Amino acid sequence: MTATVSTSTSTAFLASTPETVRWGFLPNAAAEPVLKVVPGTAVTIETVSHEGIMEDQGRDPVAYFGSHGVRPAEIPADQVAIAASGLEHAFDAGPHIVTGPIRVDGAAAGDVLRVRVVNLELRATFGVISNRHGLGCLAGEFPEGTARHPDADKDHPERYGSVLTFARTRAVGGVDYGVLPFGNPGLPNAEAVFPLAPFLGIMGVAPDTTGPVGSVPPGRHGGNHDIAMLGAGSTFYLPVQVDGGLFYVGDPHYAQGDGEVALTALEAPLRATVVLDVLKGLEADRVIGALREPFGETDQYWIPVGMDRDLNEAMRKATRAAIGFLSTKVGMSRANAMAYLSAAADFAVSQVVDDVKGVHCKIRKSDFPAL
Repeated sequence: MTATVSTSTSTAFLASTPETVRWGFLPNAAAEPVLKVVPGTAVTIETVSHEGIMEDQGRDPVAYFGSHGVRPAEIPADQVAIAASGLEHAFDAGPHIVTGPIRVDGAAAGDVLRVRVVNLELRATFGVISNRHGLGCLAGEFPEGTARHPDADKDHPERYGSVLTFARTRAVGGVDYGVLPFGNPGLPNAEAVFPLAPFLGIMGVAPDTTGPVGSVPPGRHGGNHDIAMLGAGSTFYLPVQVDGGLFYVGDPHYAQGDGEVALTALEAPLRATVVLDVLKGLEADRVIGALREPFGETDQYWIPVGMDRDLNEAMRKATRAAIGFLSTKVGMSRANAMAYLSAAADFAVSQVVDDVKGVHCKIRKSDFPAL
């Protein structure tokens, strides 16, 4: 069933239920929207993490998190309901619970969907960091602690080797932190304490295909970009590929280091509020230049993005995107843009674990006082 927000309404709410989510796949051009909104609508979405309901965790979040001392009342009810439903999980497609799609009236191929991340609220006091089934930056180098759930796919047991690290959150002076025990018997009370910086690892639009689209690799549609800078206050620009855009979110994170080397970050559910707008033609050009690729922005930075299965090529694509932005939006010559990037911009590896690897460039807005 599709809910529709009228033109007189500027807010909407979307719950994650077995009817509004997909598990392992992203919406494609044939996907039916679960919500329709007008441009400018602020949509609050209850996102669900896949961690805690995966097969190697027993597909039972109450039992899995309970083994770590979490009370049933602490576990989001939607996560429990999705795990208990008959929703099929296509393991080979991806692990992610994706909520949507949302149709934005007036969005058409060639436009740009502007996604302003207004607010991200923690929905749990715990999360999971995982390294599973031979993936991650150092695939095969972490056999210690490997767990195999006895009810996991017995025809493919190699898929379910995993190292699952449980972490808690802690608020200190109004600031949220992640708390990770050392796991060293010689230091039983030692723990790493790191600040949380929530963001949505998946924000995307439907690609122009009616075929299945796995949730793991990012691309021109956005998807599983895993750019940690895209937290509250950021903006993500996505090139619309099909009418309505068909926007979706998922893969909520509480914290992630650039690279995401284990395989996942600190994965846990978020309540996300985003404002969806449609930019057309010259209006889009004024904001992001002639680029028609995923592009990020914060108060301090412009964030061109490059993605490719080869990390070197991802770096080259990020550099080309940055030059394209500086030449078409800022007005620099290509030669001067290249010189500026080499002297002043930082390039970071977004992630190396999602088949298609990501690199993002950080261009300081303060370096361009005339704009």
